[in-house]
Amino acid sequence: MTDVLEARGERIHPASRHLANESQHIESESAEHDLHCFQAIRRMDEILLSNFMVFHDLVSEEQYDLWIGDEAWELDYYLHENPDEKRASYVWLTDFVGWLPMPDAEAREAFLTADYNAEMIEHIDRFPRLRDRAIFVGNPDDIVADSFGPELPLIRDWTCDHYSFSGYVTGFDPTQFADRTALRHELGYGDSERVCIVTVGGSGVGTDLLRRLIDSYPPAKELVPDLRMIIVTGPRIDPSSLPPCGDLEIRPYVDKLYRHLAACDIAVVQGGLTTTMELTANRRPFLYFPLRHHFEQNFHVRHRLQEYRAGRCMSYEHDGPGEIASAIAQELNRQVDYKPVEADGARRAATLIGELL
Repeated sequence: MTDVLEARGERIHPASRHLANESQHIESESAEHDLHCFQAIRRMDEILLSNFMVFHDLVSEEQYDLWIGDEAWELDYYLHENPDEKRASYVWLTDFVGWLPMPDAEAREAFLTADYNAEMIEHIDRFPRLRDRAIFVGNPDDIVADSFGPELPLIRDWTCDHYSFSGYVTGFDPTQFADRTALRHELGYGDSERVCIVTVGGSGVGTDLLRRLIDSYPPAKELVPDLRMIIVTGPRIDPSSLPPCGDLEIRPYVDKLYRHLAACDIAVVQGGLTTTMELTANRRPFLYFPLRHHFEQNFHVRHRLQEYRAGRCMSYEHDGPGEIASAIAQELNRQVDYKPVEADGARRAATLIGELL
C-alpha cells in the first residue's frame, strides 16, 4: 500500500512505519478460505492500542485542523473512552455499521456482537459531538435490515439517524471507460480474446482461493477456448508459490488494476466491497467468493451487491473447479442489469468534510 501511495505522489508520514501490522494478524487467524473476522478483531486489542498510541503521540507533537478516521476502529474507540484527548475536528467514515454473528456460531458470539454494538451505541449517546461528522460511504438501502441485537435498534434506522450519506466512492469516474474497445487496446487485450481477471485483494488470505481458480482454468478453457485468465496475487502472496498452468498468467501487481477490471470480460474475486463495487460501477460480470465466517463479506457486502443486482455469489465450500468453470462460461454471456453507481460520491464526501475546515 505504501508503494502504491508513493507512486501516486502522496505524502506518507514517517510515523507510519511504527504502526503494527494488522494484515499479518488477520492472516494468522485465517484458515482455508475461512476467517472468523469478528473473533480475529477481538483478539487484536494489543495491535489496536499500539496503533492508537502512535496516532496519539503524533497529534500531541504536531497540530492538525482535522482528523479523518476511515474505519479506524482504534481511533474511534479510544477517543470515545478518552474524549478529552480530542484536539481537532474529527470525521468518521465507514461503509458498514453493525457487528453480526455468523449463523453457525455459538450463542456466545451472538451475545458478544450485540454487546459490542451496545457499547458503540452508548459511546455515541454519551458523546454525540465527539464525531463532528459521521459519513456512511453508500446510501440507506445499502444498510442491512438486521437489528444490532436483542432490545437494540434496527441498524438501518439508527444509522440514518446518526450518519450523513455520501453515496458510494469508487475513486474513479466510470464514464471515462465508456469506450471499452479503446481501453482494451490501450491495455493490450485483443478483440478476439475473453479476458478474465482474478484478484483476491491485498492480504495473503486468498491463497487457497487462487489455487482453486487455477485448477478451474483447464475446464474453463475447454468451455471458452478464447479465454485469457490473468491472476493478480497482490503484495502478500508470492507468485512462485502458485502452480503454473498452461498459458494462465500470474502477476504480483498490476498498476491501476481498476482499469483492467473495467476492460475485462469477467472477473473472479473475493468478497470484499472495494473490488466488487468497482466491477459493479463498470458493469462487468463477476463471480465473488465471500470468506467463510467473515460477517462483513457474508452480510453487509452481499446485501449491498444484491441491492445493485450485481455479481454472482459463489461458495468455496461447495463450488469446485468444474462449477467455477461453468459459472465463468455462463456469466461471460450474461447481459448485466446493475443499478447504476453514482459517480459523485467522492465529491459529496469531500463537501461534507470540507465544511469542517
